[in-house]
Amino acid sequence: MNKKVLFLYFTQSGQLGDIVNKFSQPFQEAGFLCDVVRVFPGNIFPFPWKMDQFFEVMPTSVLEKPIVLKSMSFKYEKYDLIVLAYQPWFLSPSLPATSMFFNDEIKKRIKNTPIITLIGSRNMWISAQEKIKRQLKNAGGLLKGNIVLVDKHANLTSLVTIIYWMKTGKKDKYLGVFPKPGVAPTDIEYTKLYGETVAEALKNNTLNKLQEQLIEQKAVEVKPNLMFIETRGAVLFKIWANFIEKKRNKTFWLRIFKYYLFIAIFLVAPIVLIINTLIFKPFIINKIKHKKNYFLQTELA
Repeated sequence: MNKKVLFLYFTQSGQLGDIVNKFSQPFQEAGFLCDVVRVFPGNIFPFPWKMDQFFEVMPTSVLEKPIVLKSMSFKYEKYDLIVLAYQPWFLSPSLPATSMFFNDEIKKRIKNTPIITLIGSRNMWISAQEKIKRQLKNAGGLLKGNIVLVDKHANLTSLVTIIYWMKTGKKDKYLGVFPKPGVAPTDIEYTKLYGETVAEALKNNTLNKLQEQLIEQKAVEVKPNLMFIETRGAVLFKIWANFIEKKRNKTFWLRIFKYYLFIAIFLVAPIVLIINTLIFKPFIINKIKHKKNYFLQTELA
């Protein structure tokens, strides 16, 4: 009997849809019974997206508060593999991604089912993936692999271009100088090779060895400098989210947070990173390697 594979994703810009389409091709070509389901929130998140609208979802994203999803239909009651594709918002899973774990139809299909996470991110994803790992464990899912596609340009460069893309909906070169935003088309195309690896593992019942293969293929990489920034940023985001969520005038405090965030990213983070690299990093090399290896794996600490 042909194995059944569910591809589950939410996208605003369409980029994650392109990634899922490429990734799913080898499964379709191999004759698997594929079910591609796009998740829609009850209230659509617009694209282009105004900055104020984007920042409004910060507290609920970070605190993992679910939203209503539109009803969806599935071809099968049970699947042999689920590919959960998502993007991070504010170093957390997007609201639609989080909300999948509060949907009864999705949860019953996740339980006792092998899962592959497929992430489309600017460049920071480890904090979001830790939350997804925990949600999967609570839902009884069996995480077998993780694949991450990122914008490979410098951190500050990709921040400028992603803001331009989000605000305008244009995926061209900002000011004619900056690189195009998002995951590079060549990297999206390459996703098909990762799909071939996963499809072969599913066919041969070797999913337990899959993540090591994906690491060898560089389907997932952890950059120590970004790891340093993100792990600290995630703690601060949670403090801000809890603080703002308790305030009546959330709009005012979200505006303050926005200014704080830009100052932190463009001014504070580079200075702290330099200090860490020159003074502290040489003495904690083994600890960094241990953390990097952990984030490459699928286990939850």
